Amino acid sequence: MPDGILITGGAGFIGINVAAHYLAQGRRVVVFDNFSRAGTEQNLAWLQGEFGDRAEVVRGDVRAPGERFQAEVERAGVLFHLAGQVAVTTSVTDPATDFAVNAQGTFNVLEAVRRSSAKPIVLYSSTNKVYGKMAAVPVAELATRYAYADLPDGVPESAPLDFYSPYGCSKGCGDQYVLDYARIFGLRTVVFRQSCIYGAHQFGLEDQGWVAWFTIRAQQGKPVVIFGDGKQVRDILWIDDLVAAYEAAIARIDRVSGTAFNIGGGPAFTLSLLELIELLDRAHGKRVEHSFGAWRPGDQRVFVSDIRKAKAELGWEPRVGPAAGVGRLAEWLAANQAVLASVVS
Repeated sequence: MPDGILITGGAGFIGINVAAHYLAQGRRVVVFDNFSRAGTEQNLAWLQGEFGDRAEVVRGDVRAPGERFQAEVERAGVLFHLAGQVAVTTSVTDPATDFAVNAQGTFNVLEAVRRSSAKPIVLYSSTNKVYGKMAAVPVAELATRYAYADLPDGVPESAPLDFYSPYGCSKGCGDQYVLDYARIFGLRTVVFRQSCIYGAHQFGLEDQGWVAWFTIRAQQGKPVVIFGDGKQVRDILWIDDLVAAYEAAIARIDRVSGTAFNIGGGPAFTLSLLELIELLDRAHGKRVEHSFGAWRPGDQRVFVSDIRKAKAELGWEPRVGPAAGVGRLAEWLAANQAVLASVVS
């Protein structure tokens, strides 16, 4: 059986961490990416500096993956489908591209796997946005954050799907196709409905990757804009903990194929935007200047993942808490200022 690792979006933040993880194990890894996102060329340069030509690269696009992609599927034991348009704001301004990348692109990847003889495991990076705005869920307002009134463990996988925004629709479409291709075609697939992932090699921008973006701006001494009132809360997950969840699913694929998992820090590892600013204020010994803007479409006042299913079925739980994780991220950013300057202005 093939045992290669194929990663769509392999030069992005999550992809480069997955690639490095498996290259360090001596596995054959193929990075498939169109290198359209800022920072991907820099991530690739780092990966090749660490692992040389063992890091194989295919420049391509999931919107039209082509024959080379099909050939790499045949050589793969696991396919991480991480390629995607990642910002709600971009999906609102350009919904056609958002659909083509996230929905059509995911369909193309699944079809390549269905047509293959190798039938690699498919892990799909979905999003908590498939649950929509969750406006009907009771929320309490506290001094620095919102909190669920009736969901102490967070949002379970049984919560109703409610695709909101073009991004929610396109990612939700991919999410459901990945699950259905397990039911109908017998593919070995797992969906990860991810909350806020952060860590090394994340070049956060204002519209995506808020933990990294706020940390970058704090180090630069530049202001940030908070869209909404800053009390919105997310559970945040350090990148190494996400990779561990992926590995746990692969190890248990015969039991968990065709399953969706909510993956994040869970109730123990949460931050509001205001709390992150306070944490950064203390770390840098000076105030992070900030202003407020209008709420963005589909923004949830609270999203916290109920990770009990992942704990029970994957034997997994997050290890790195927010204070330690933000500290690690800040150290990585501080050590990579030259690279950062070429990506984030």
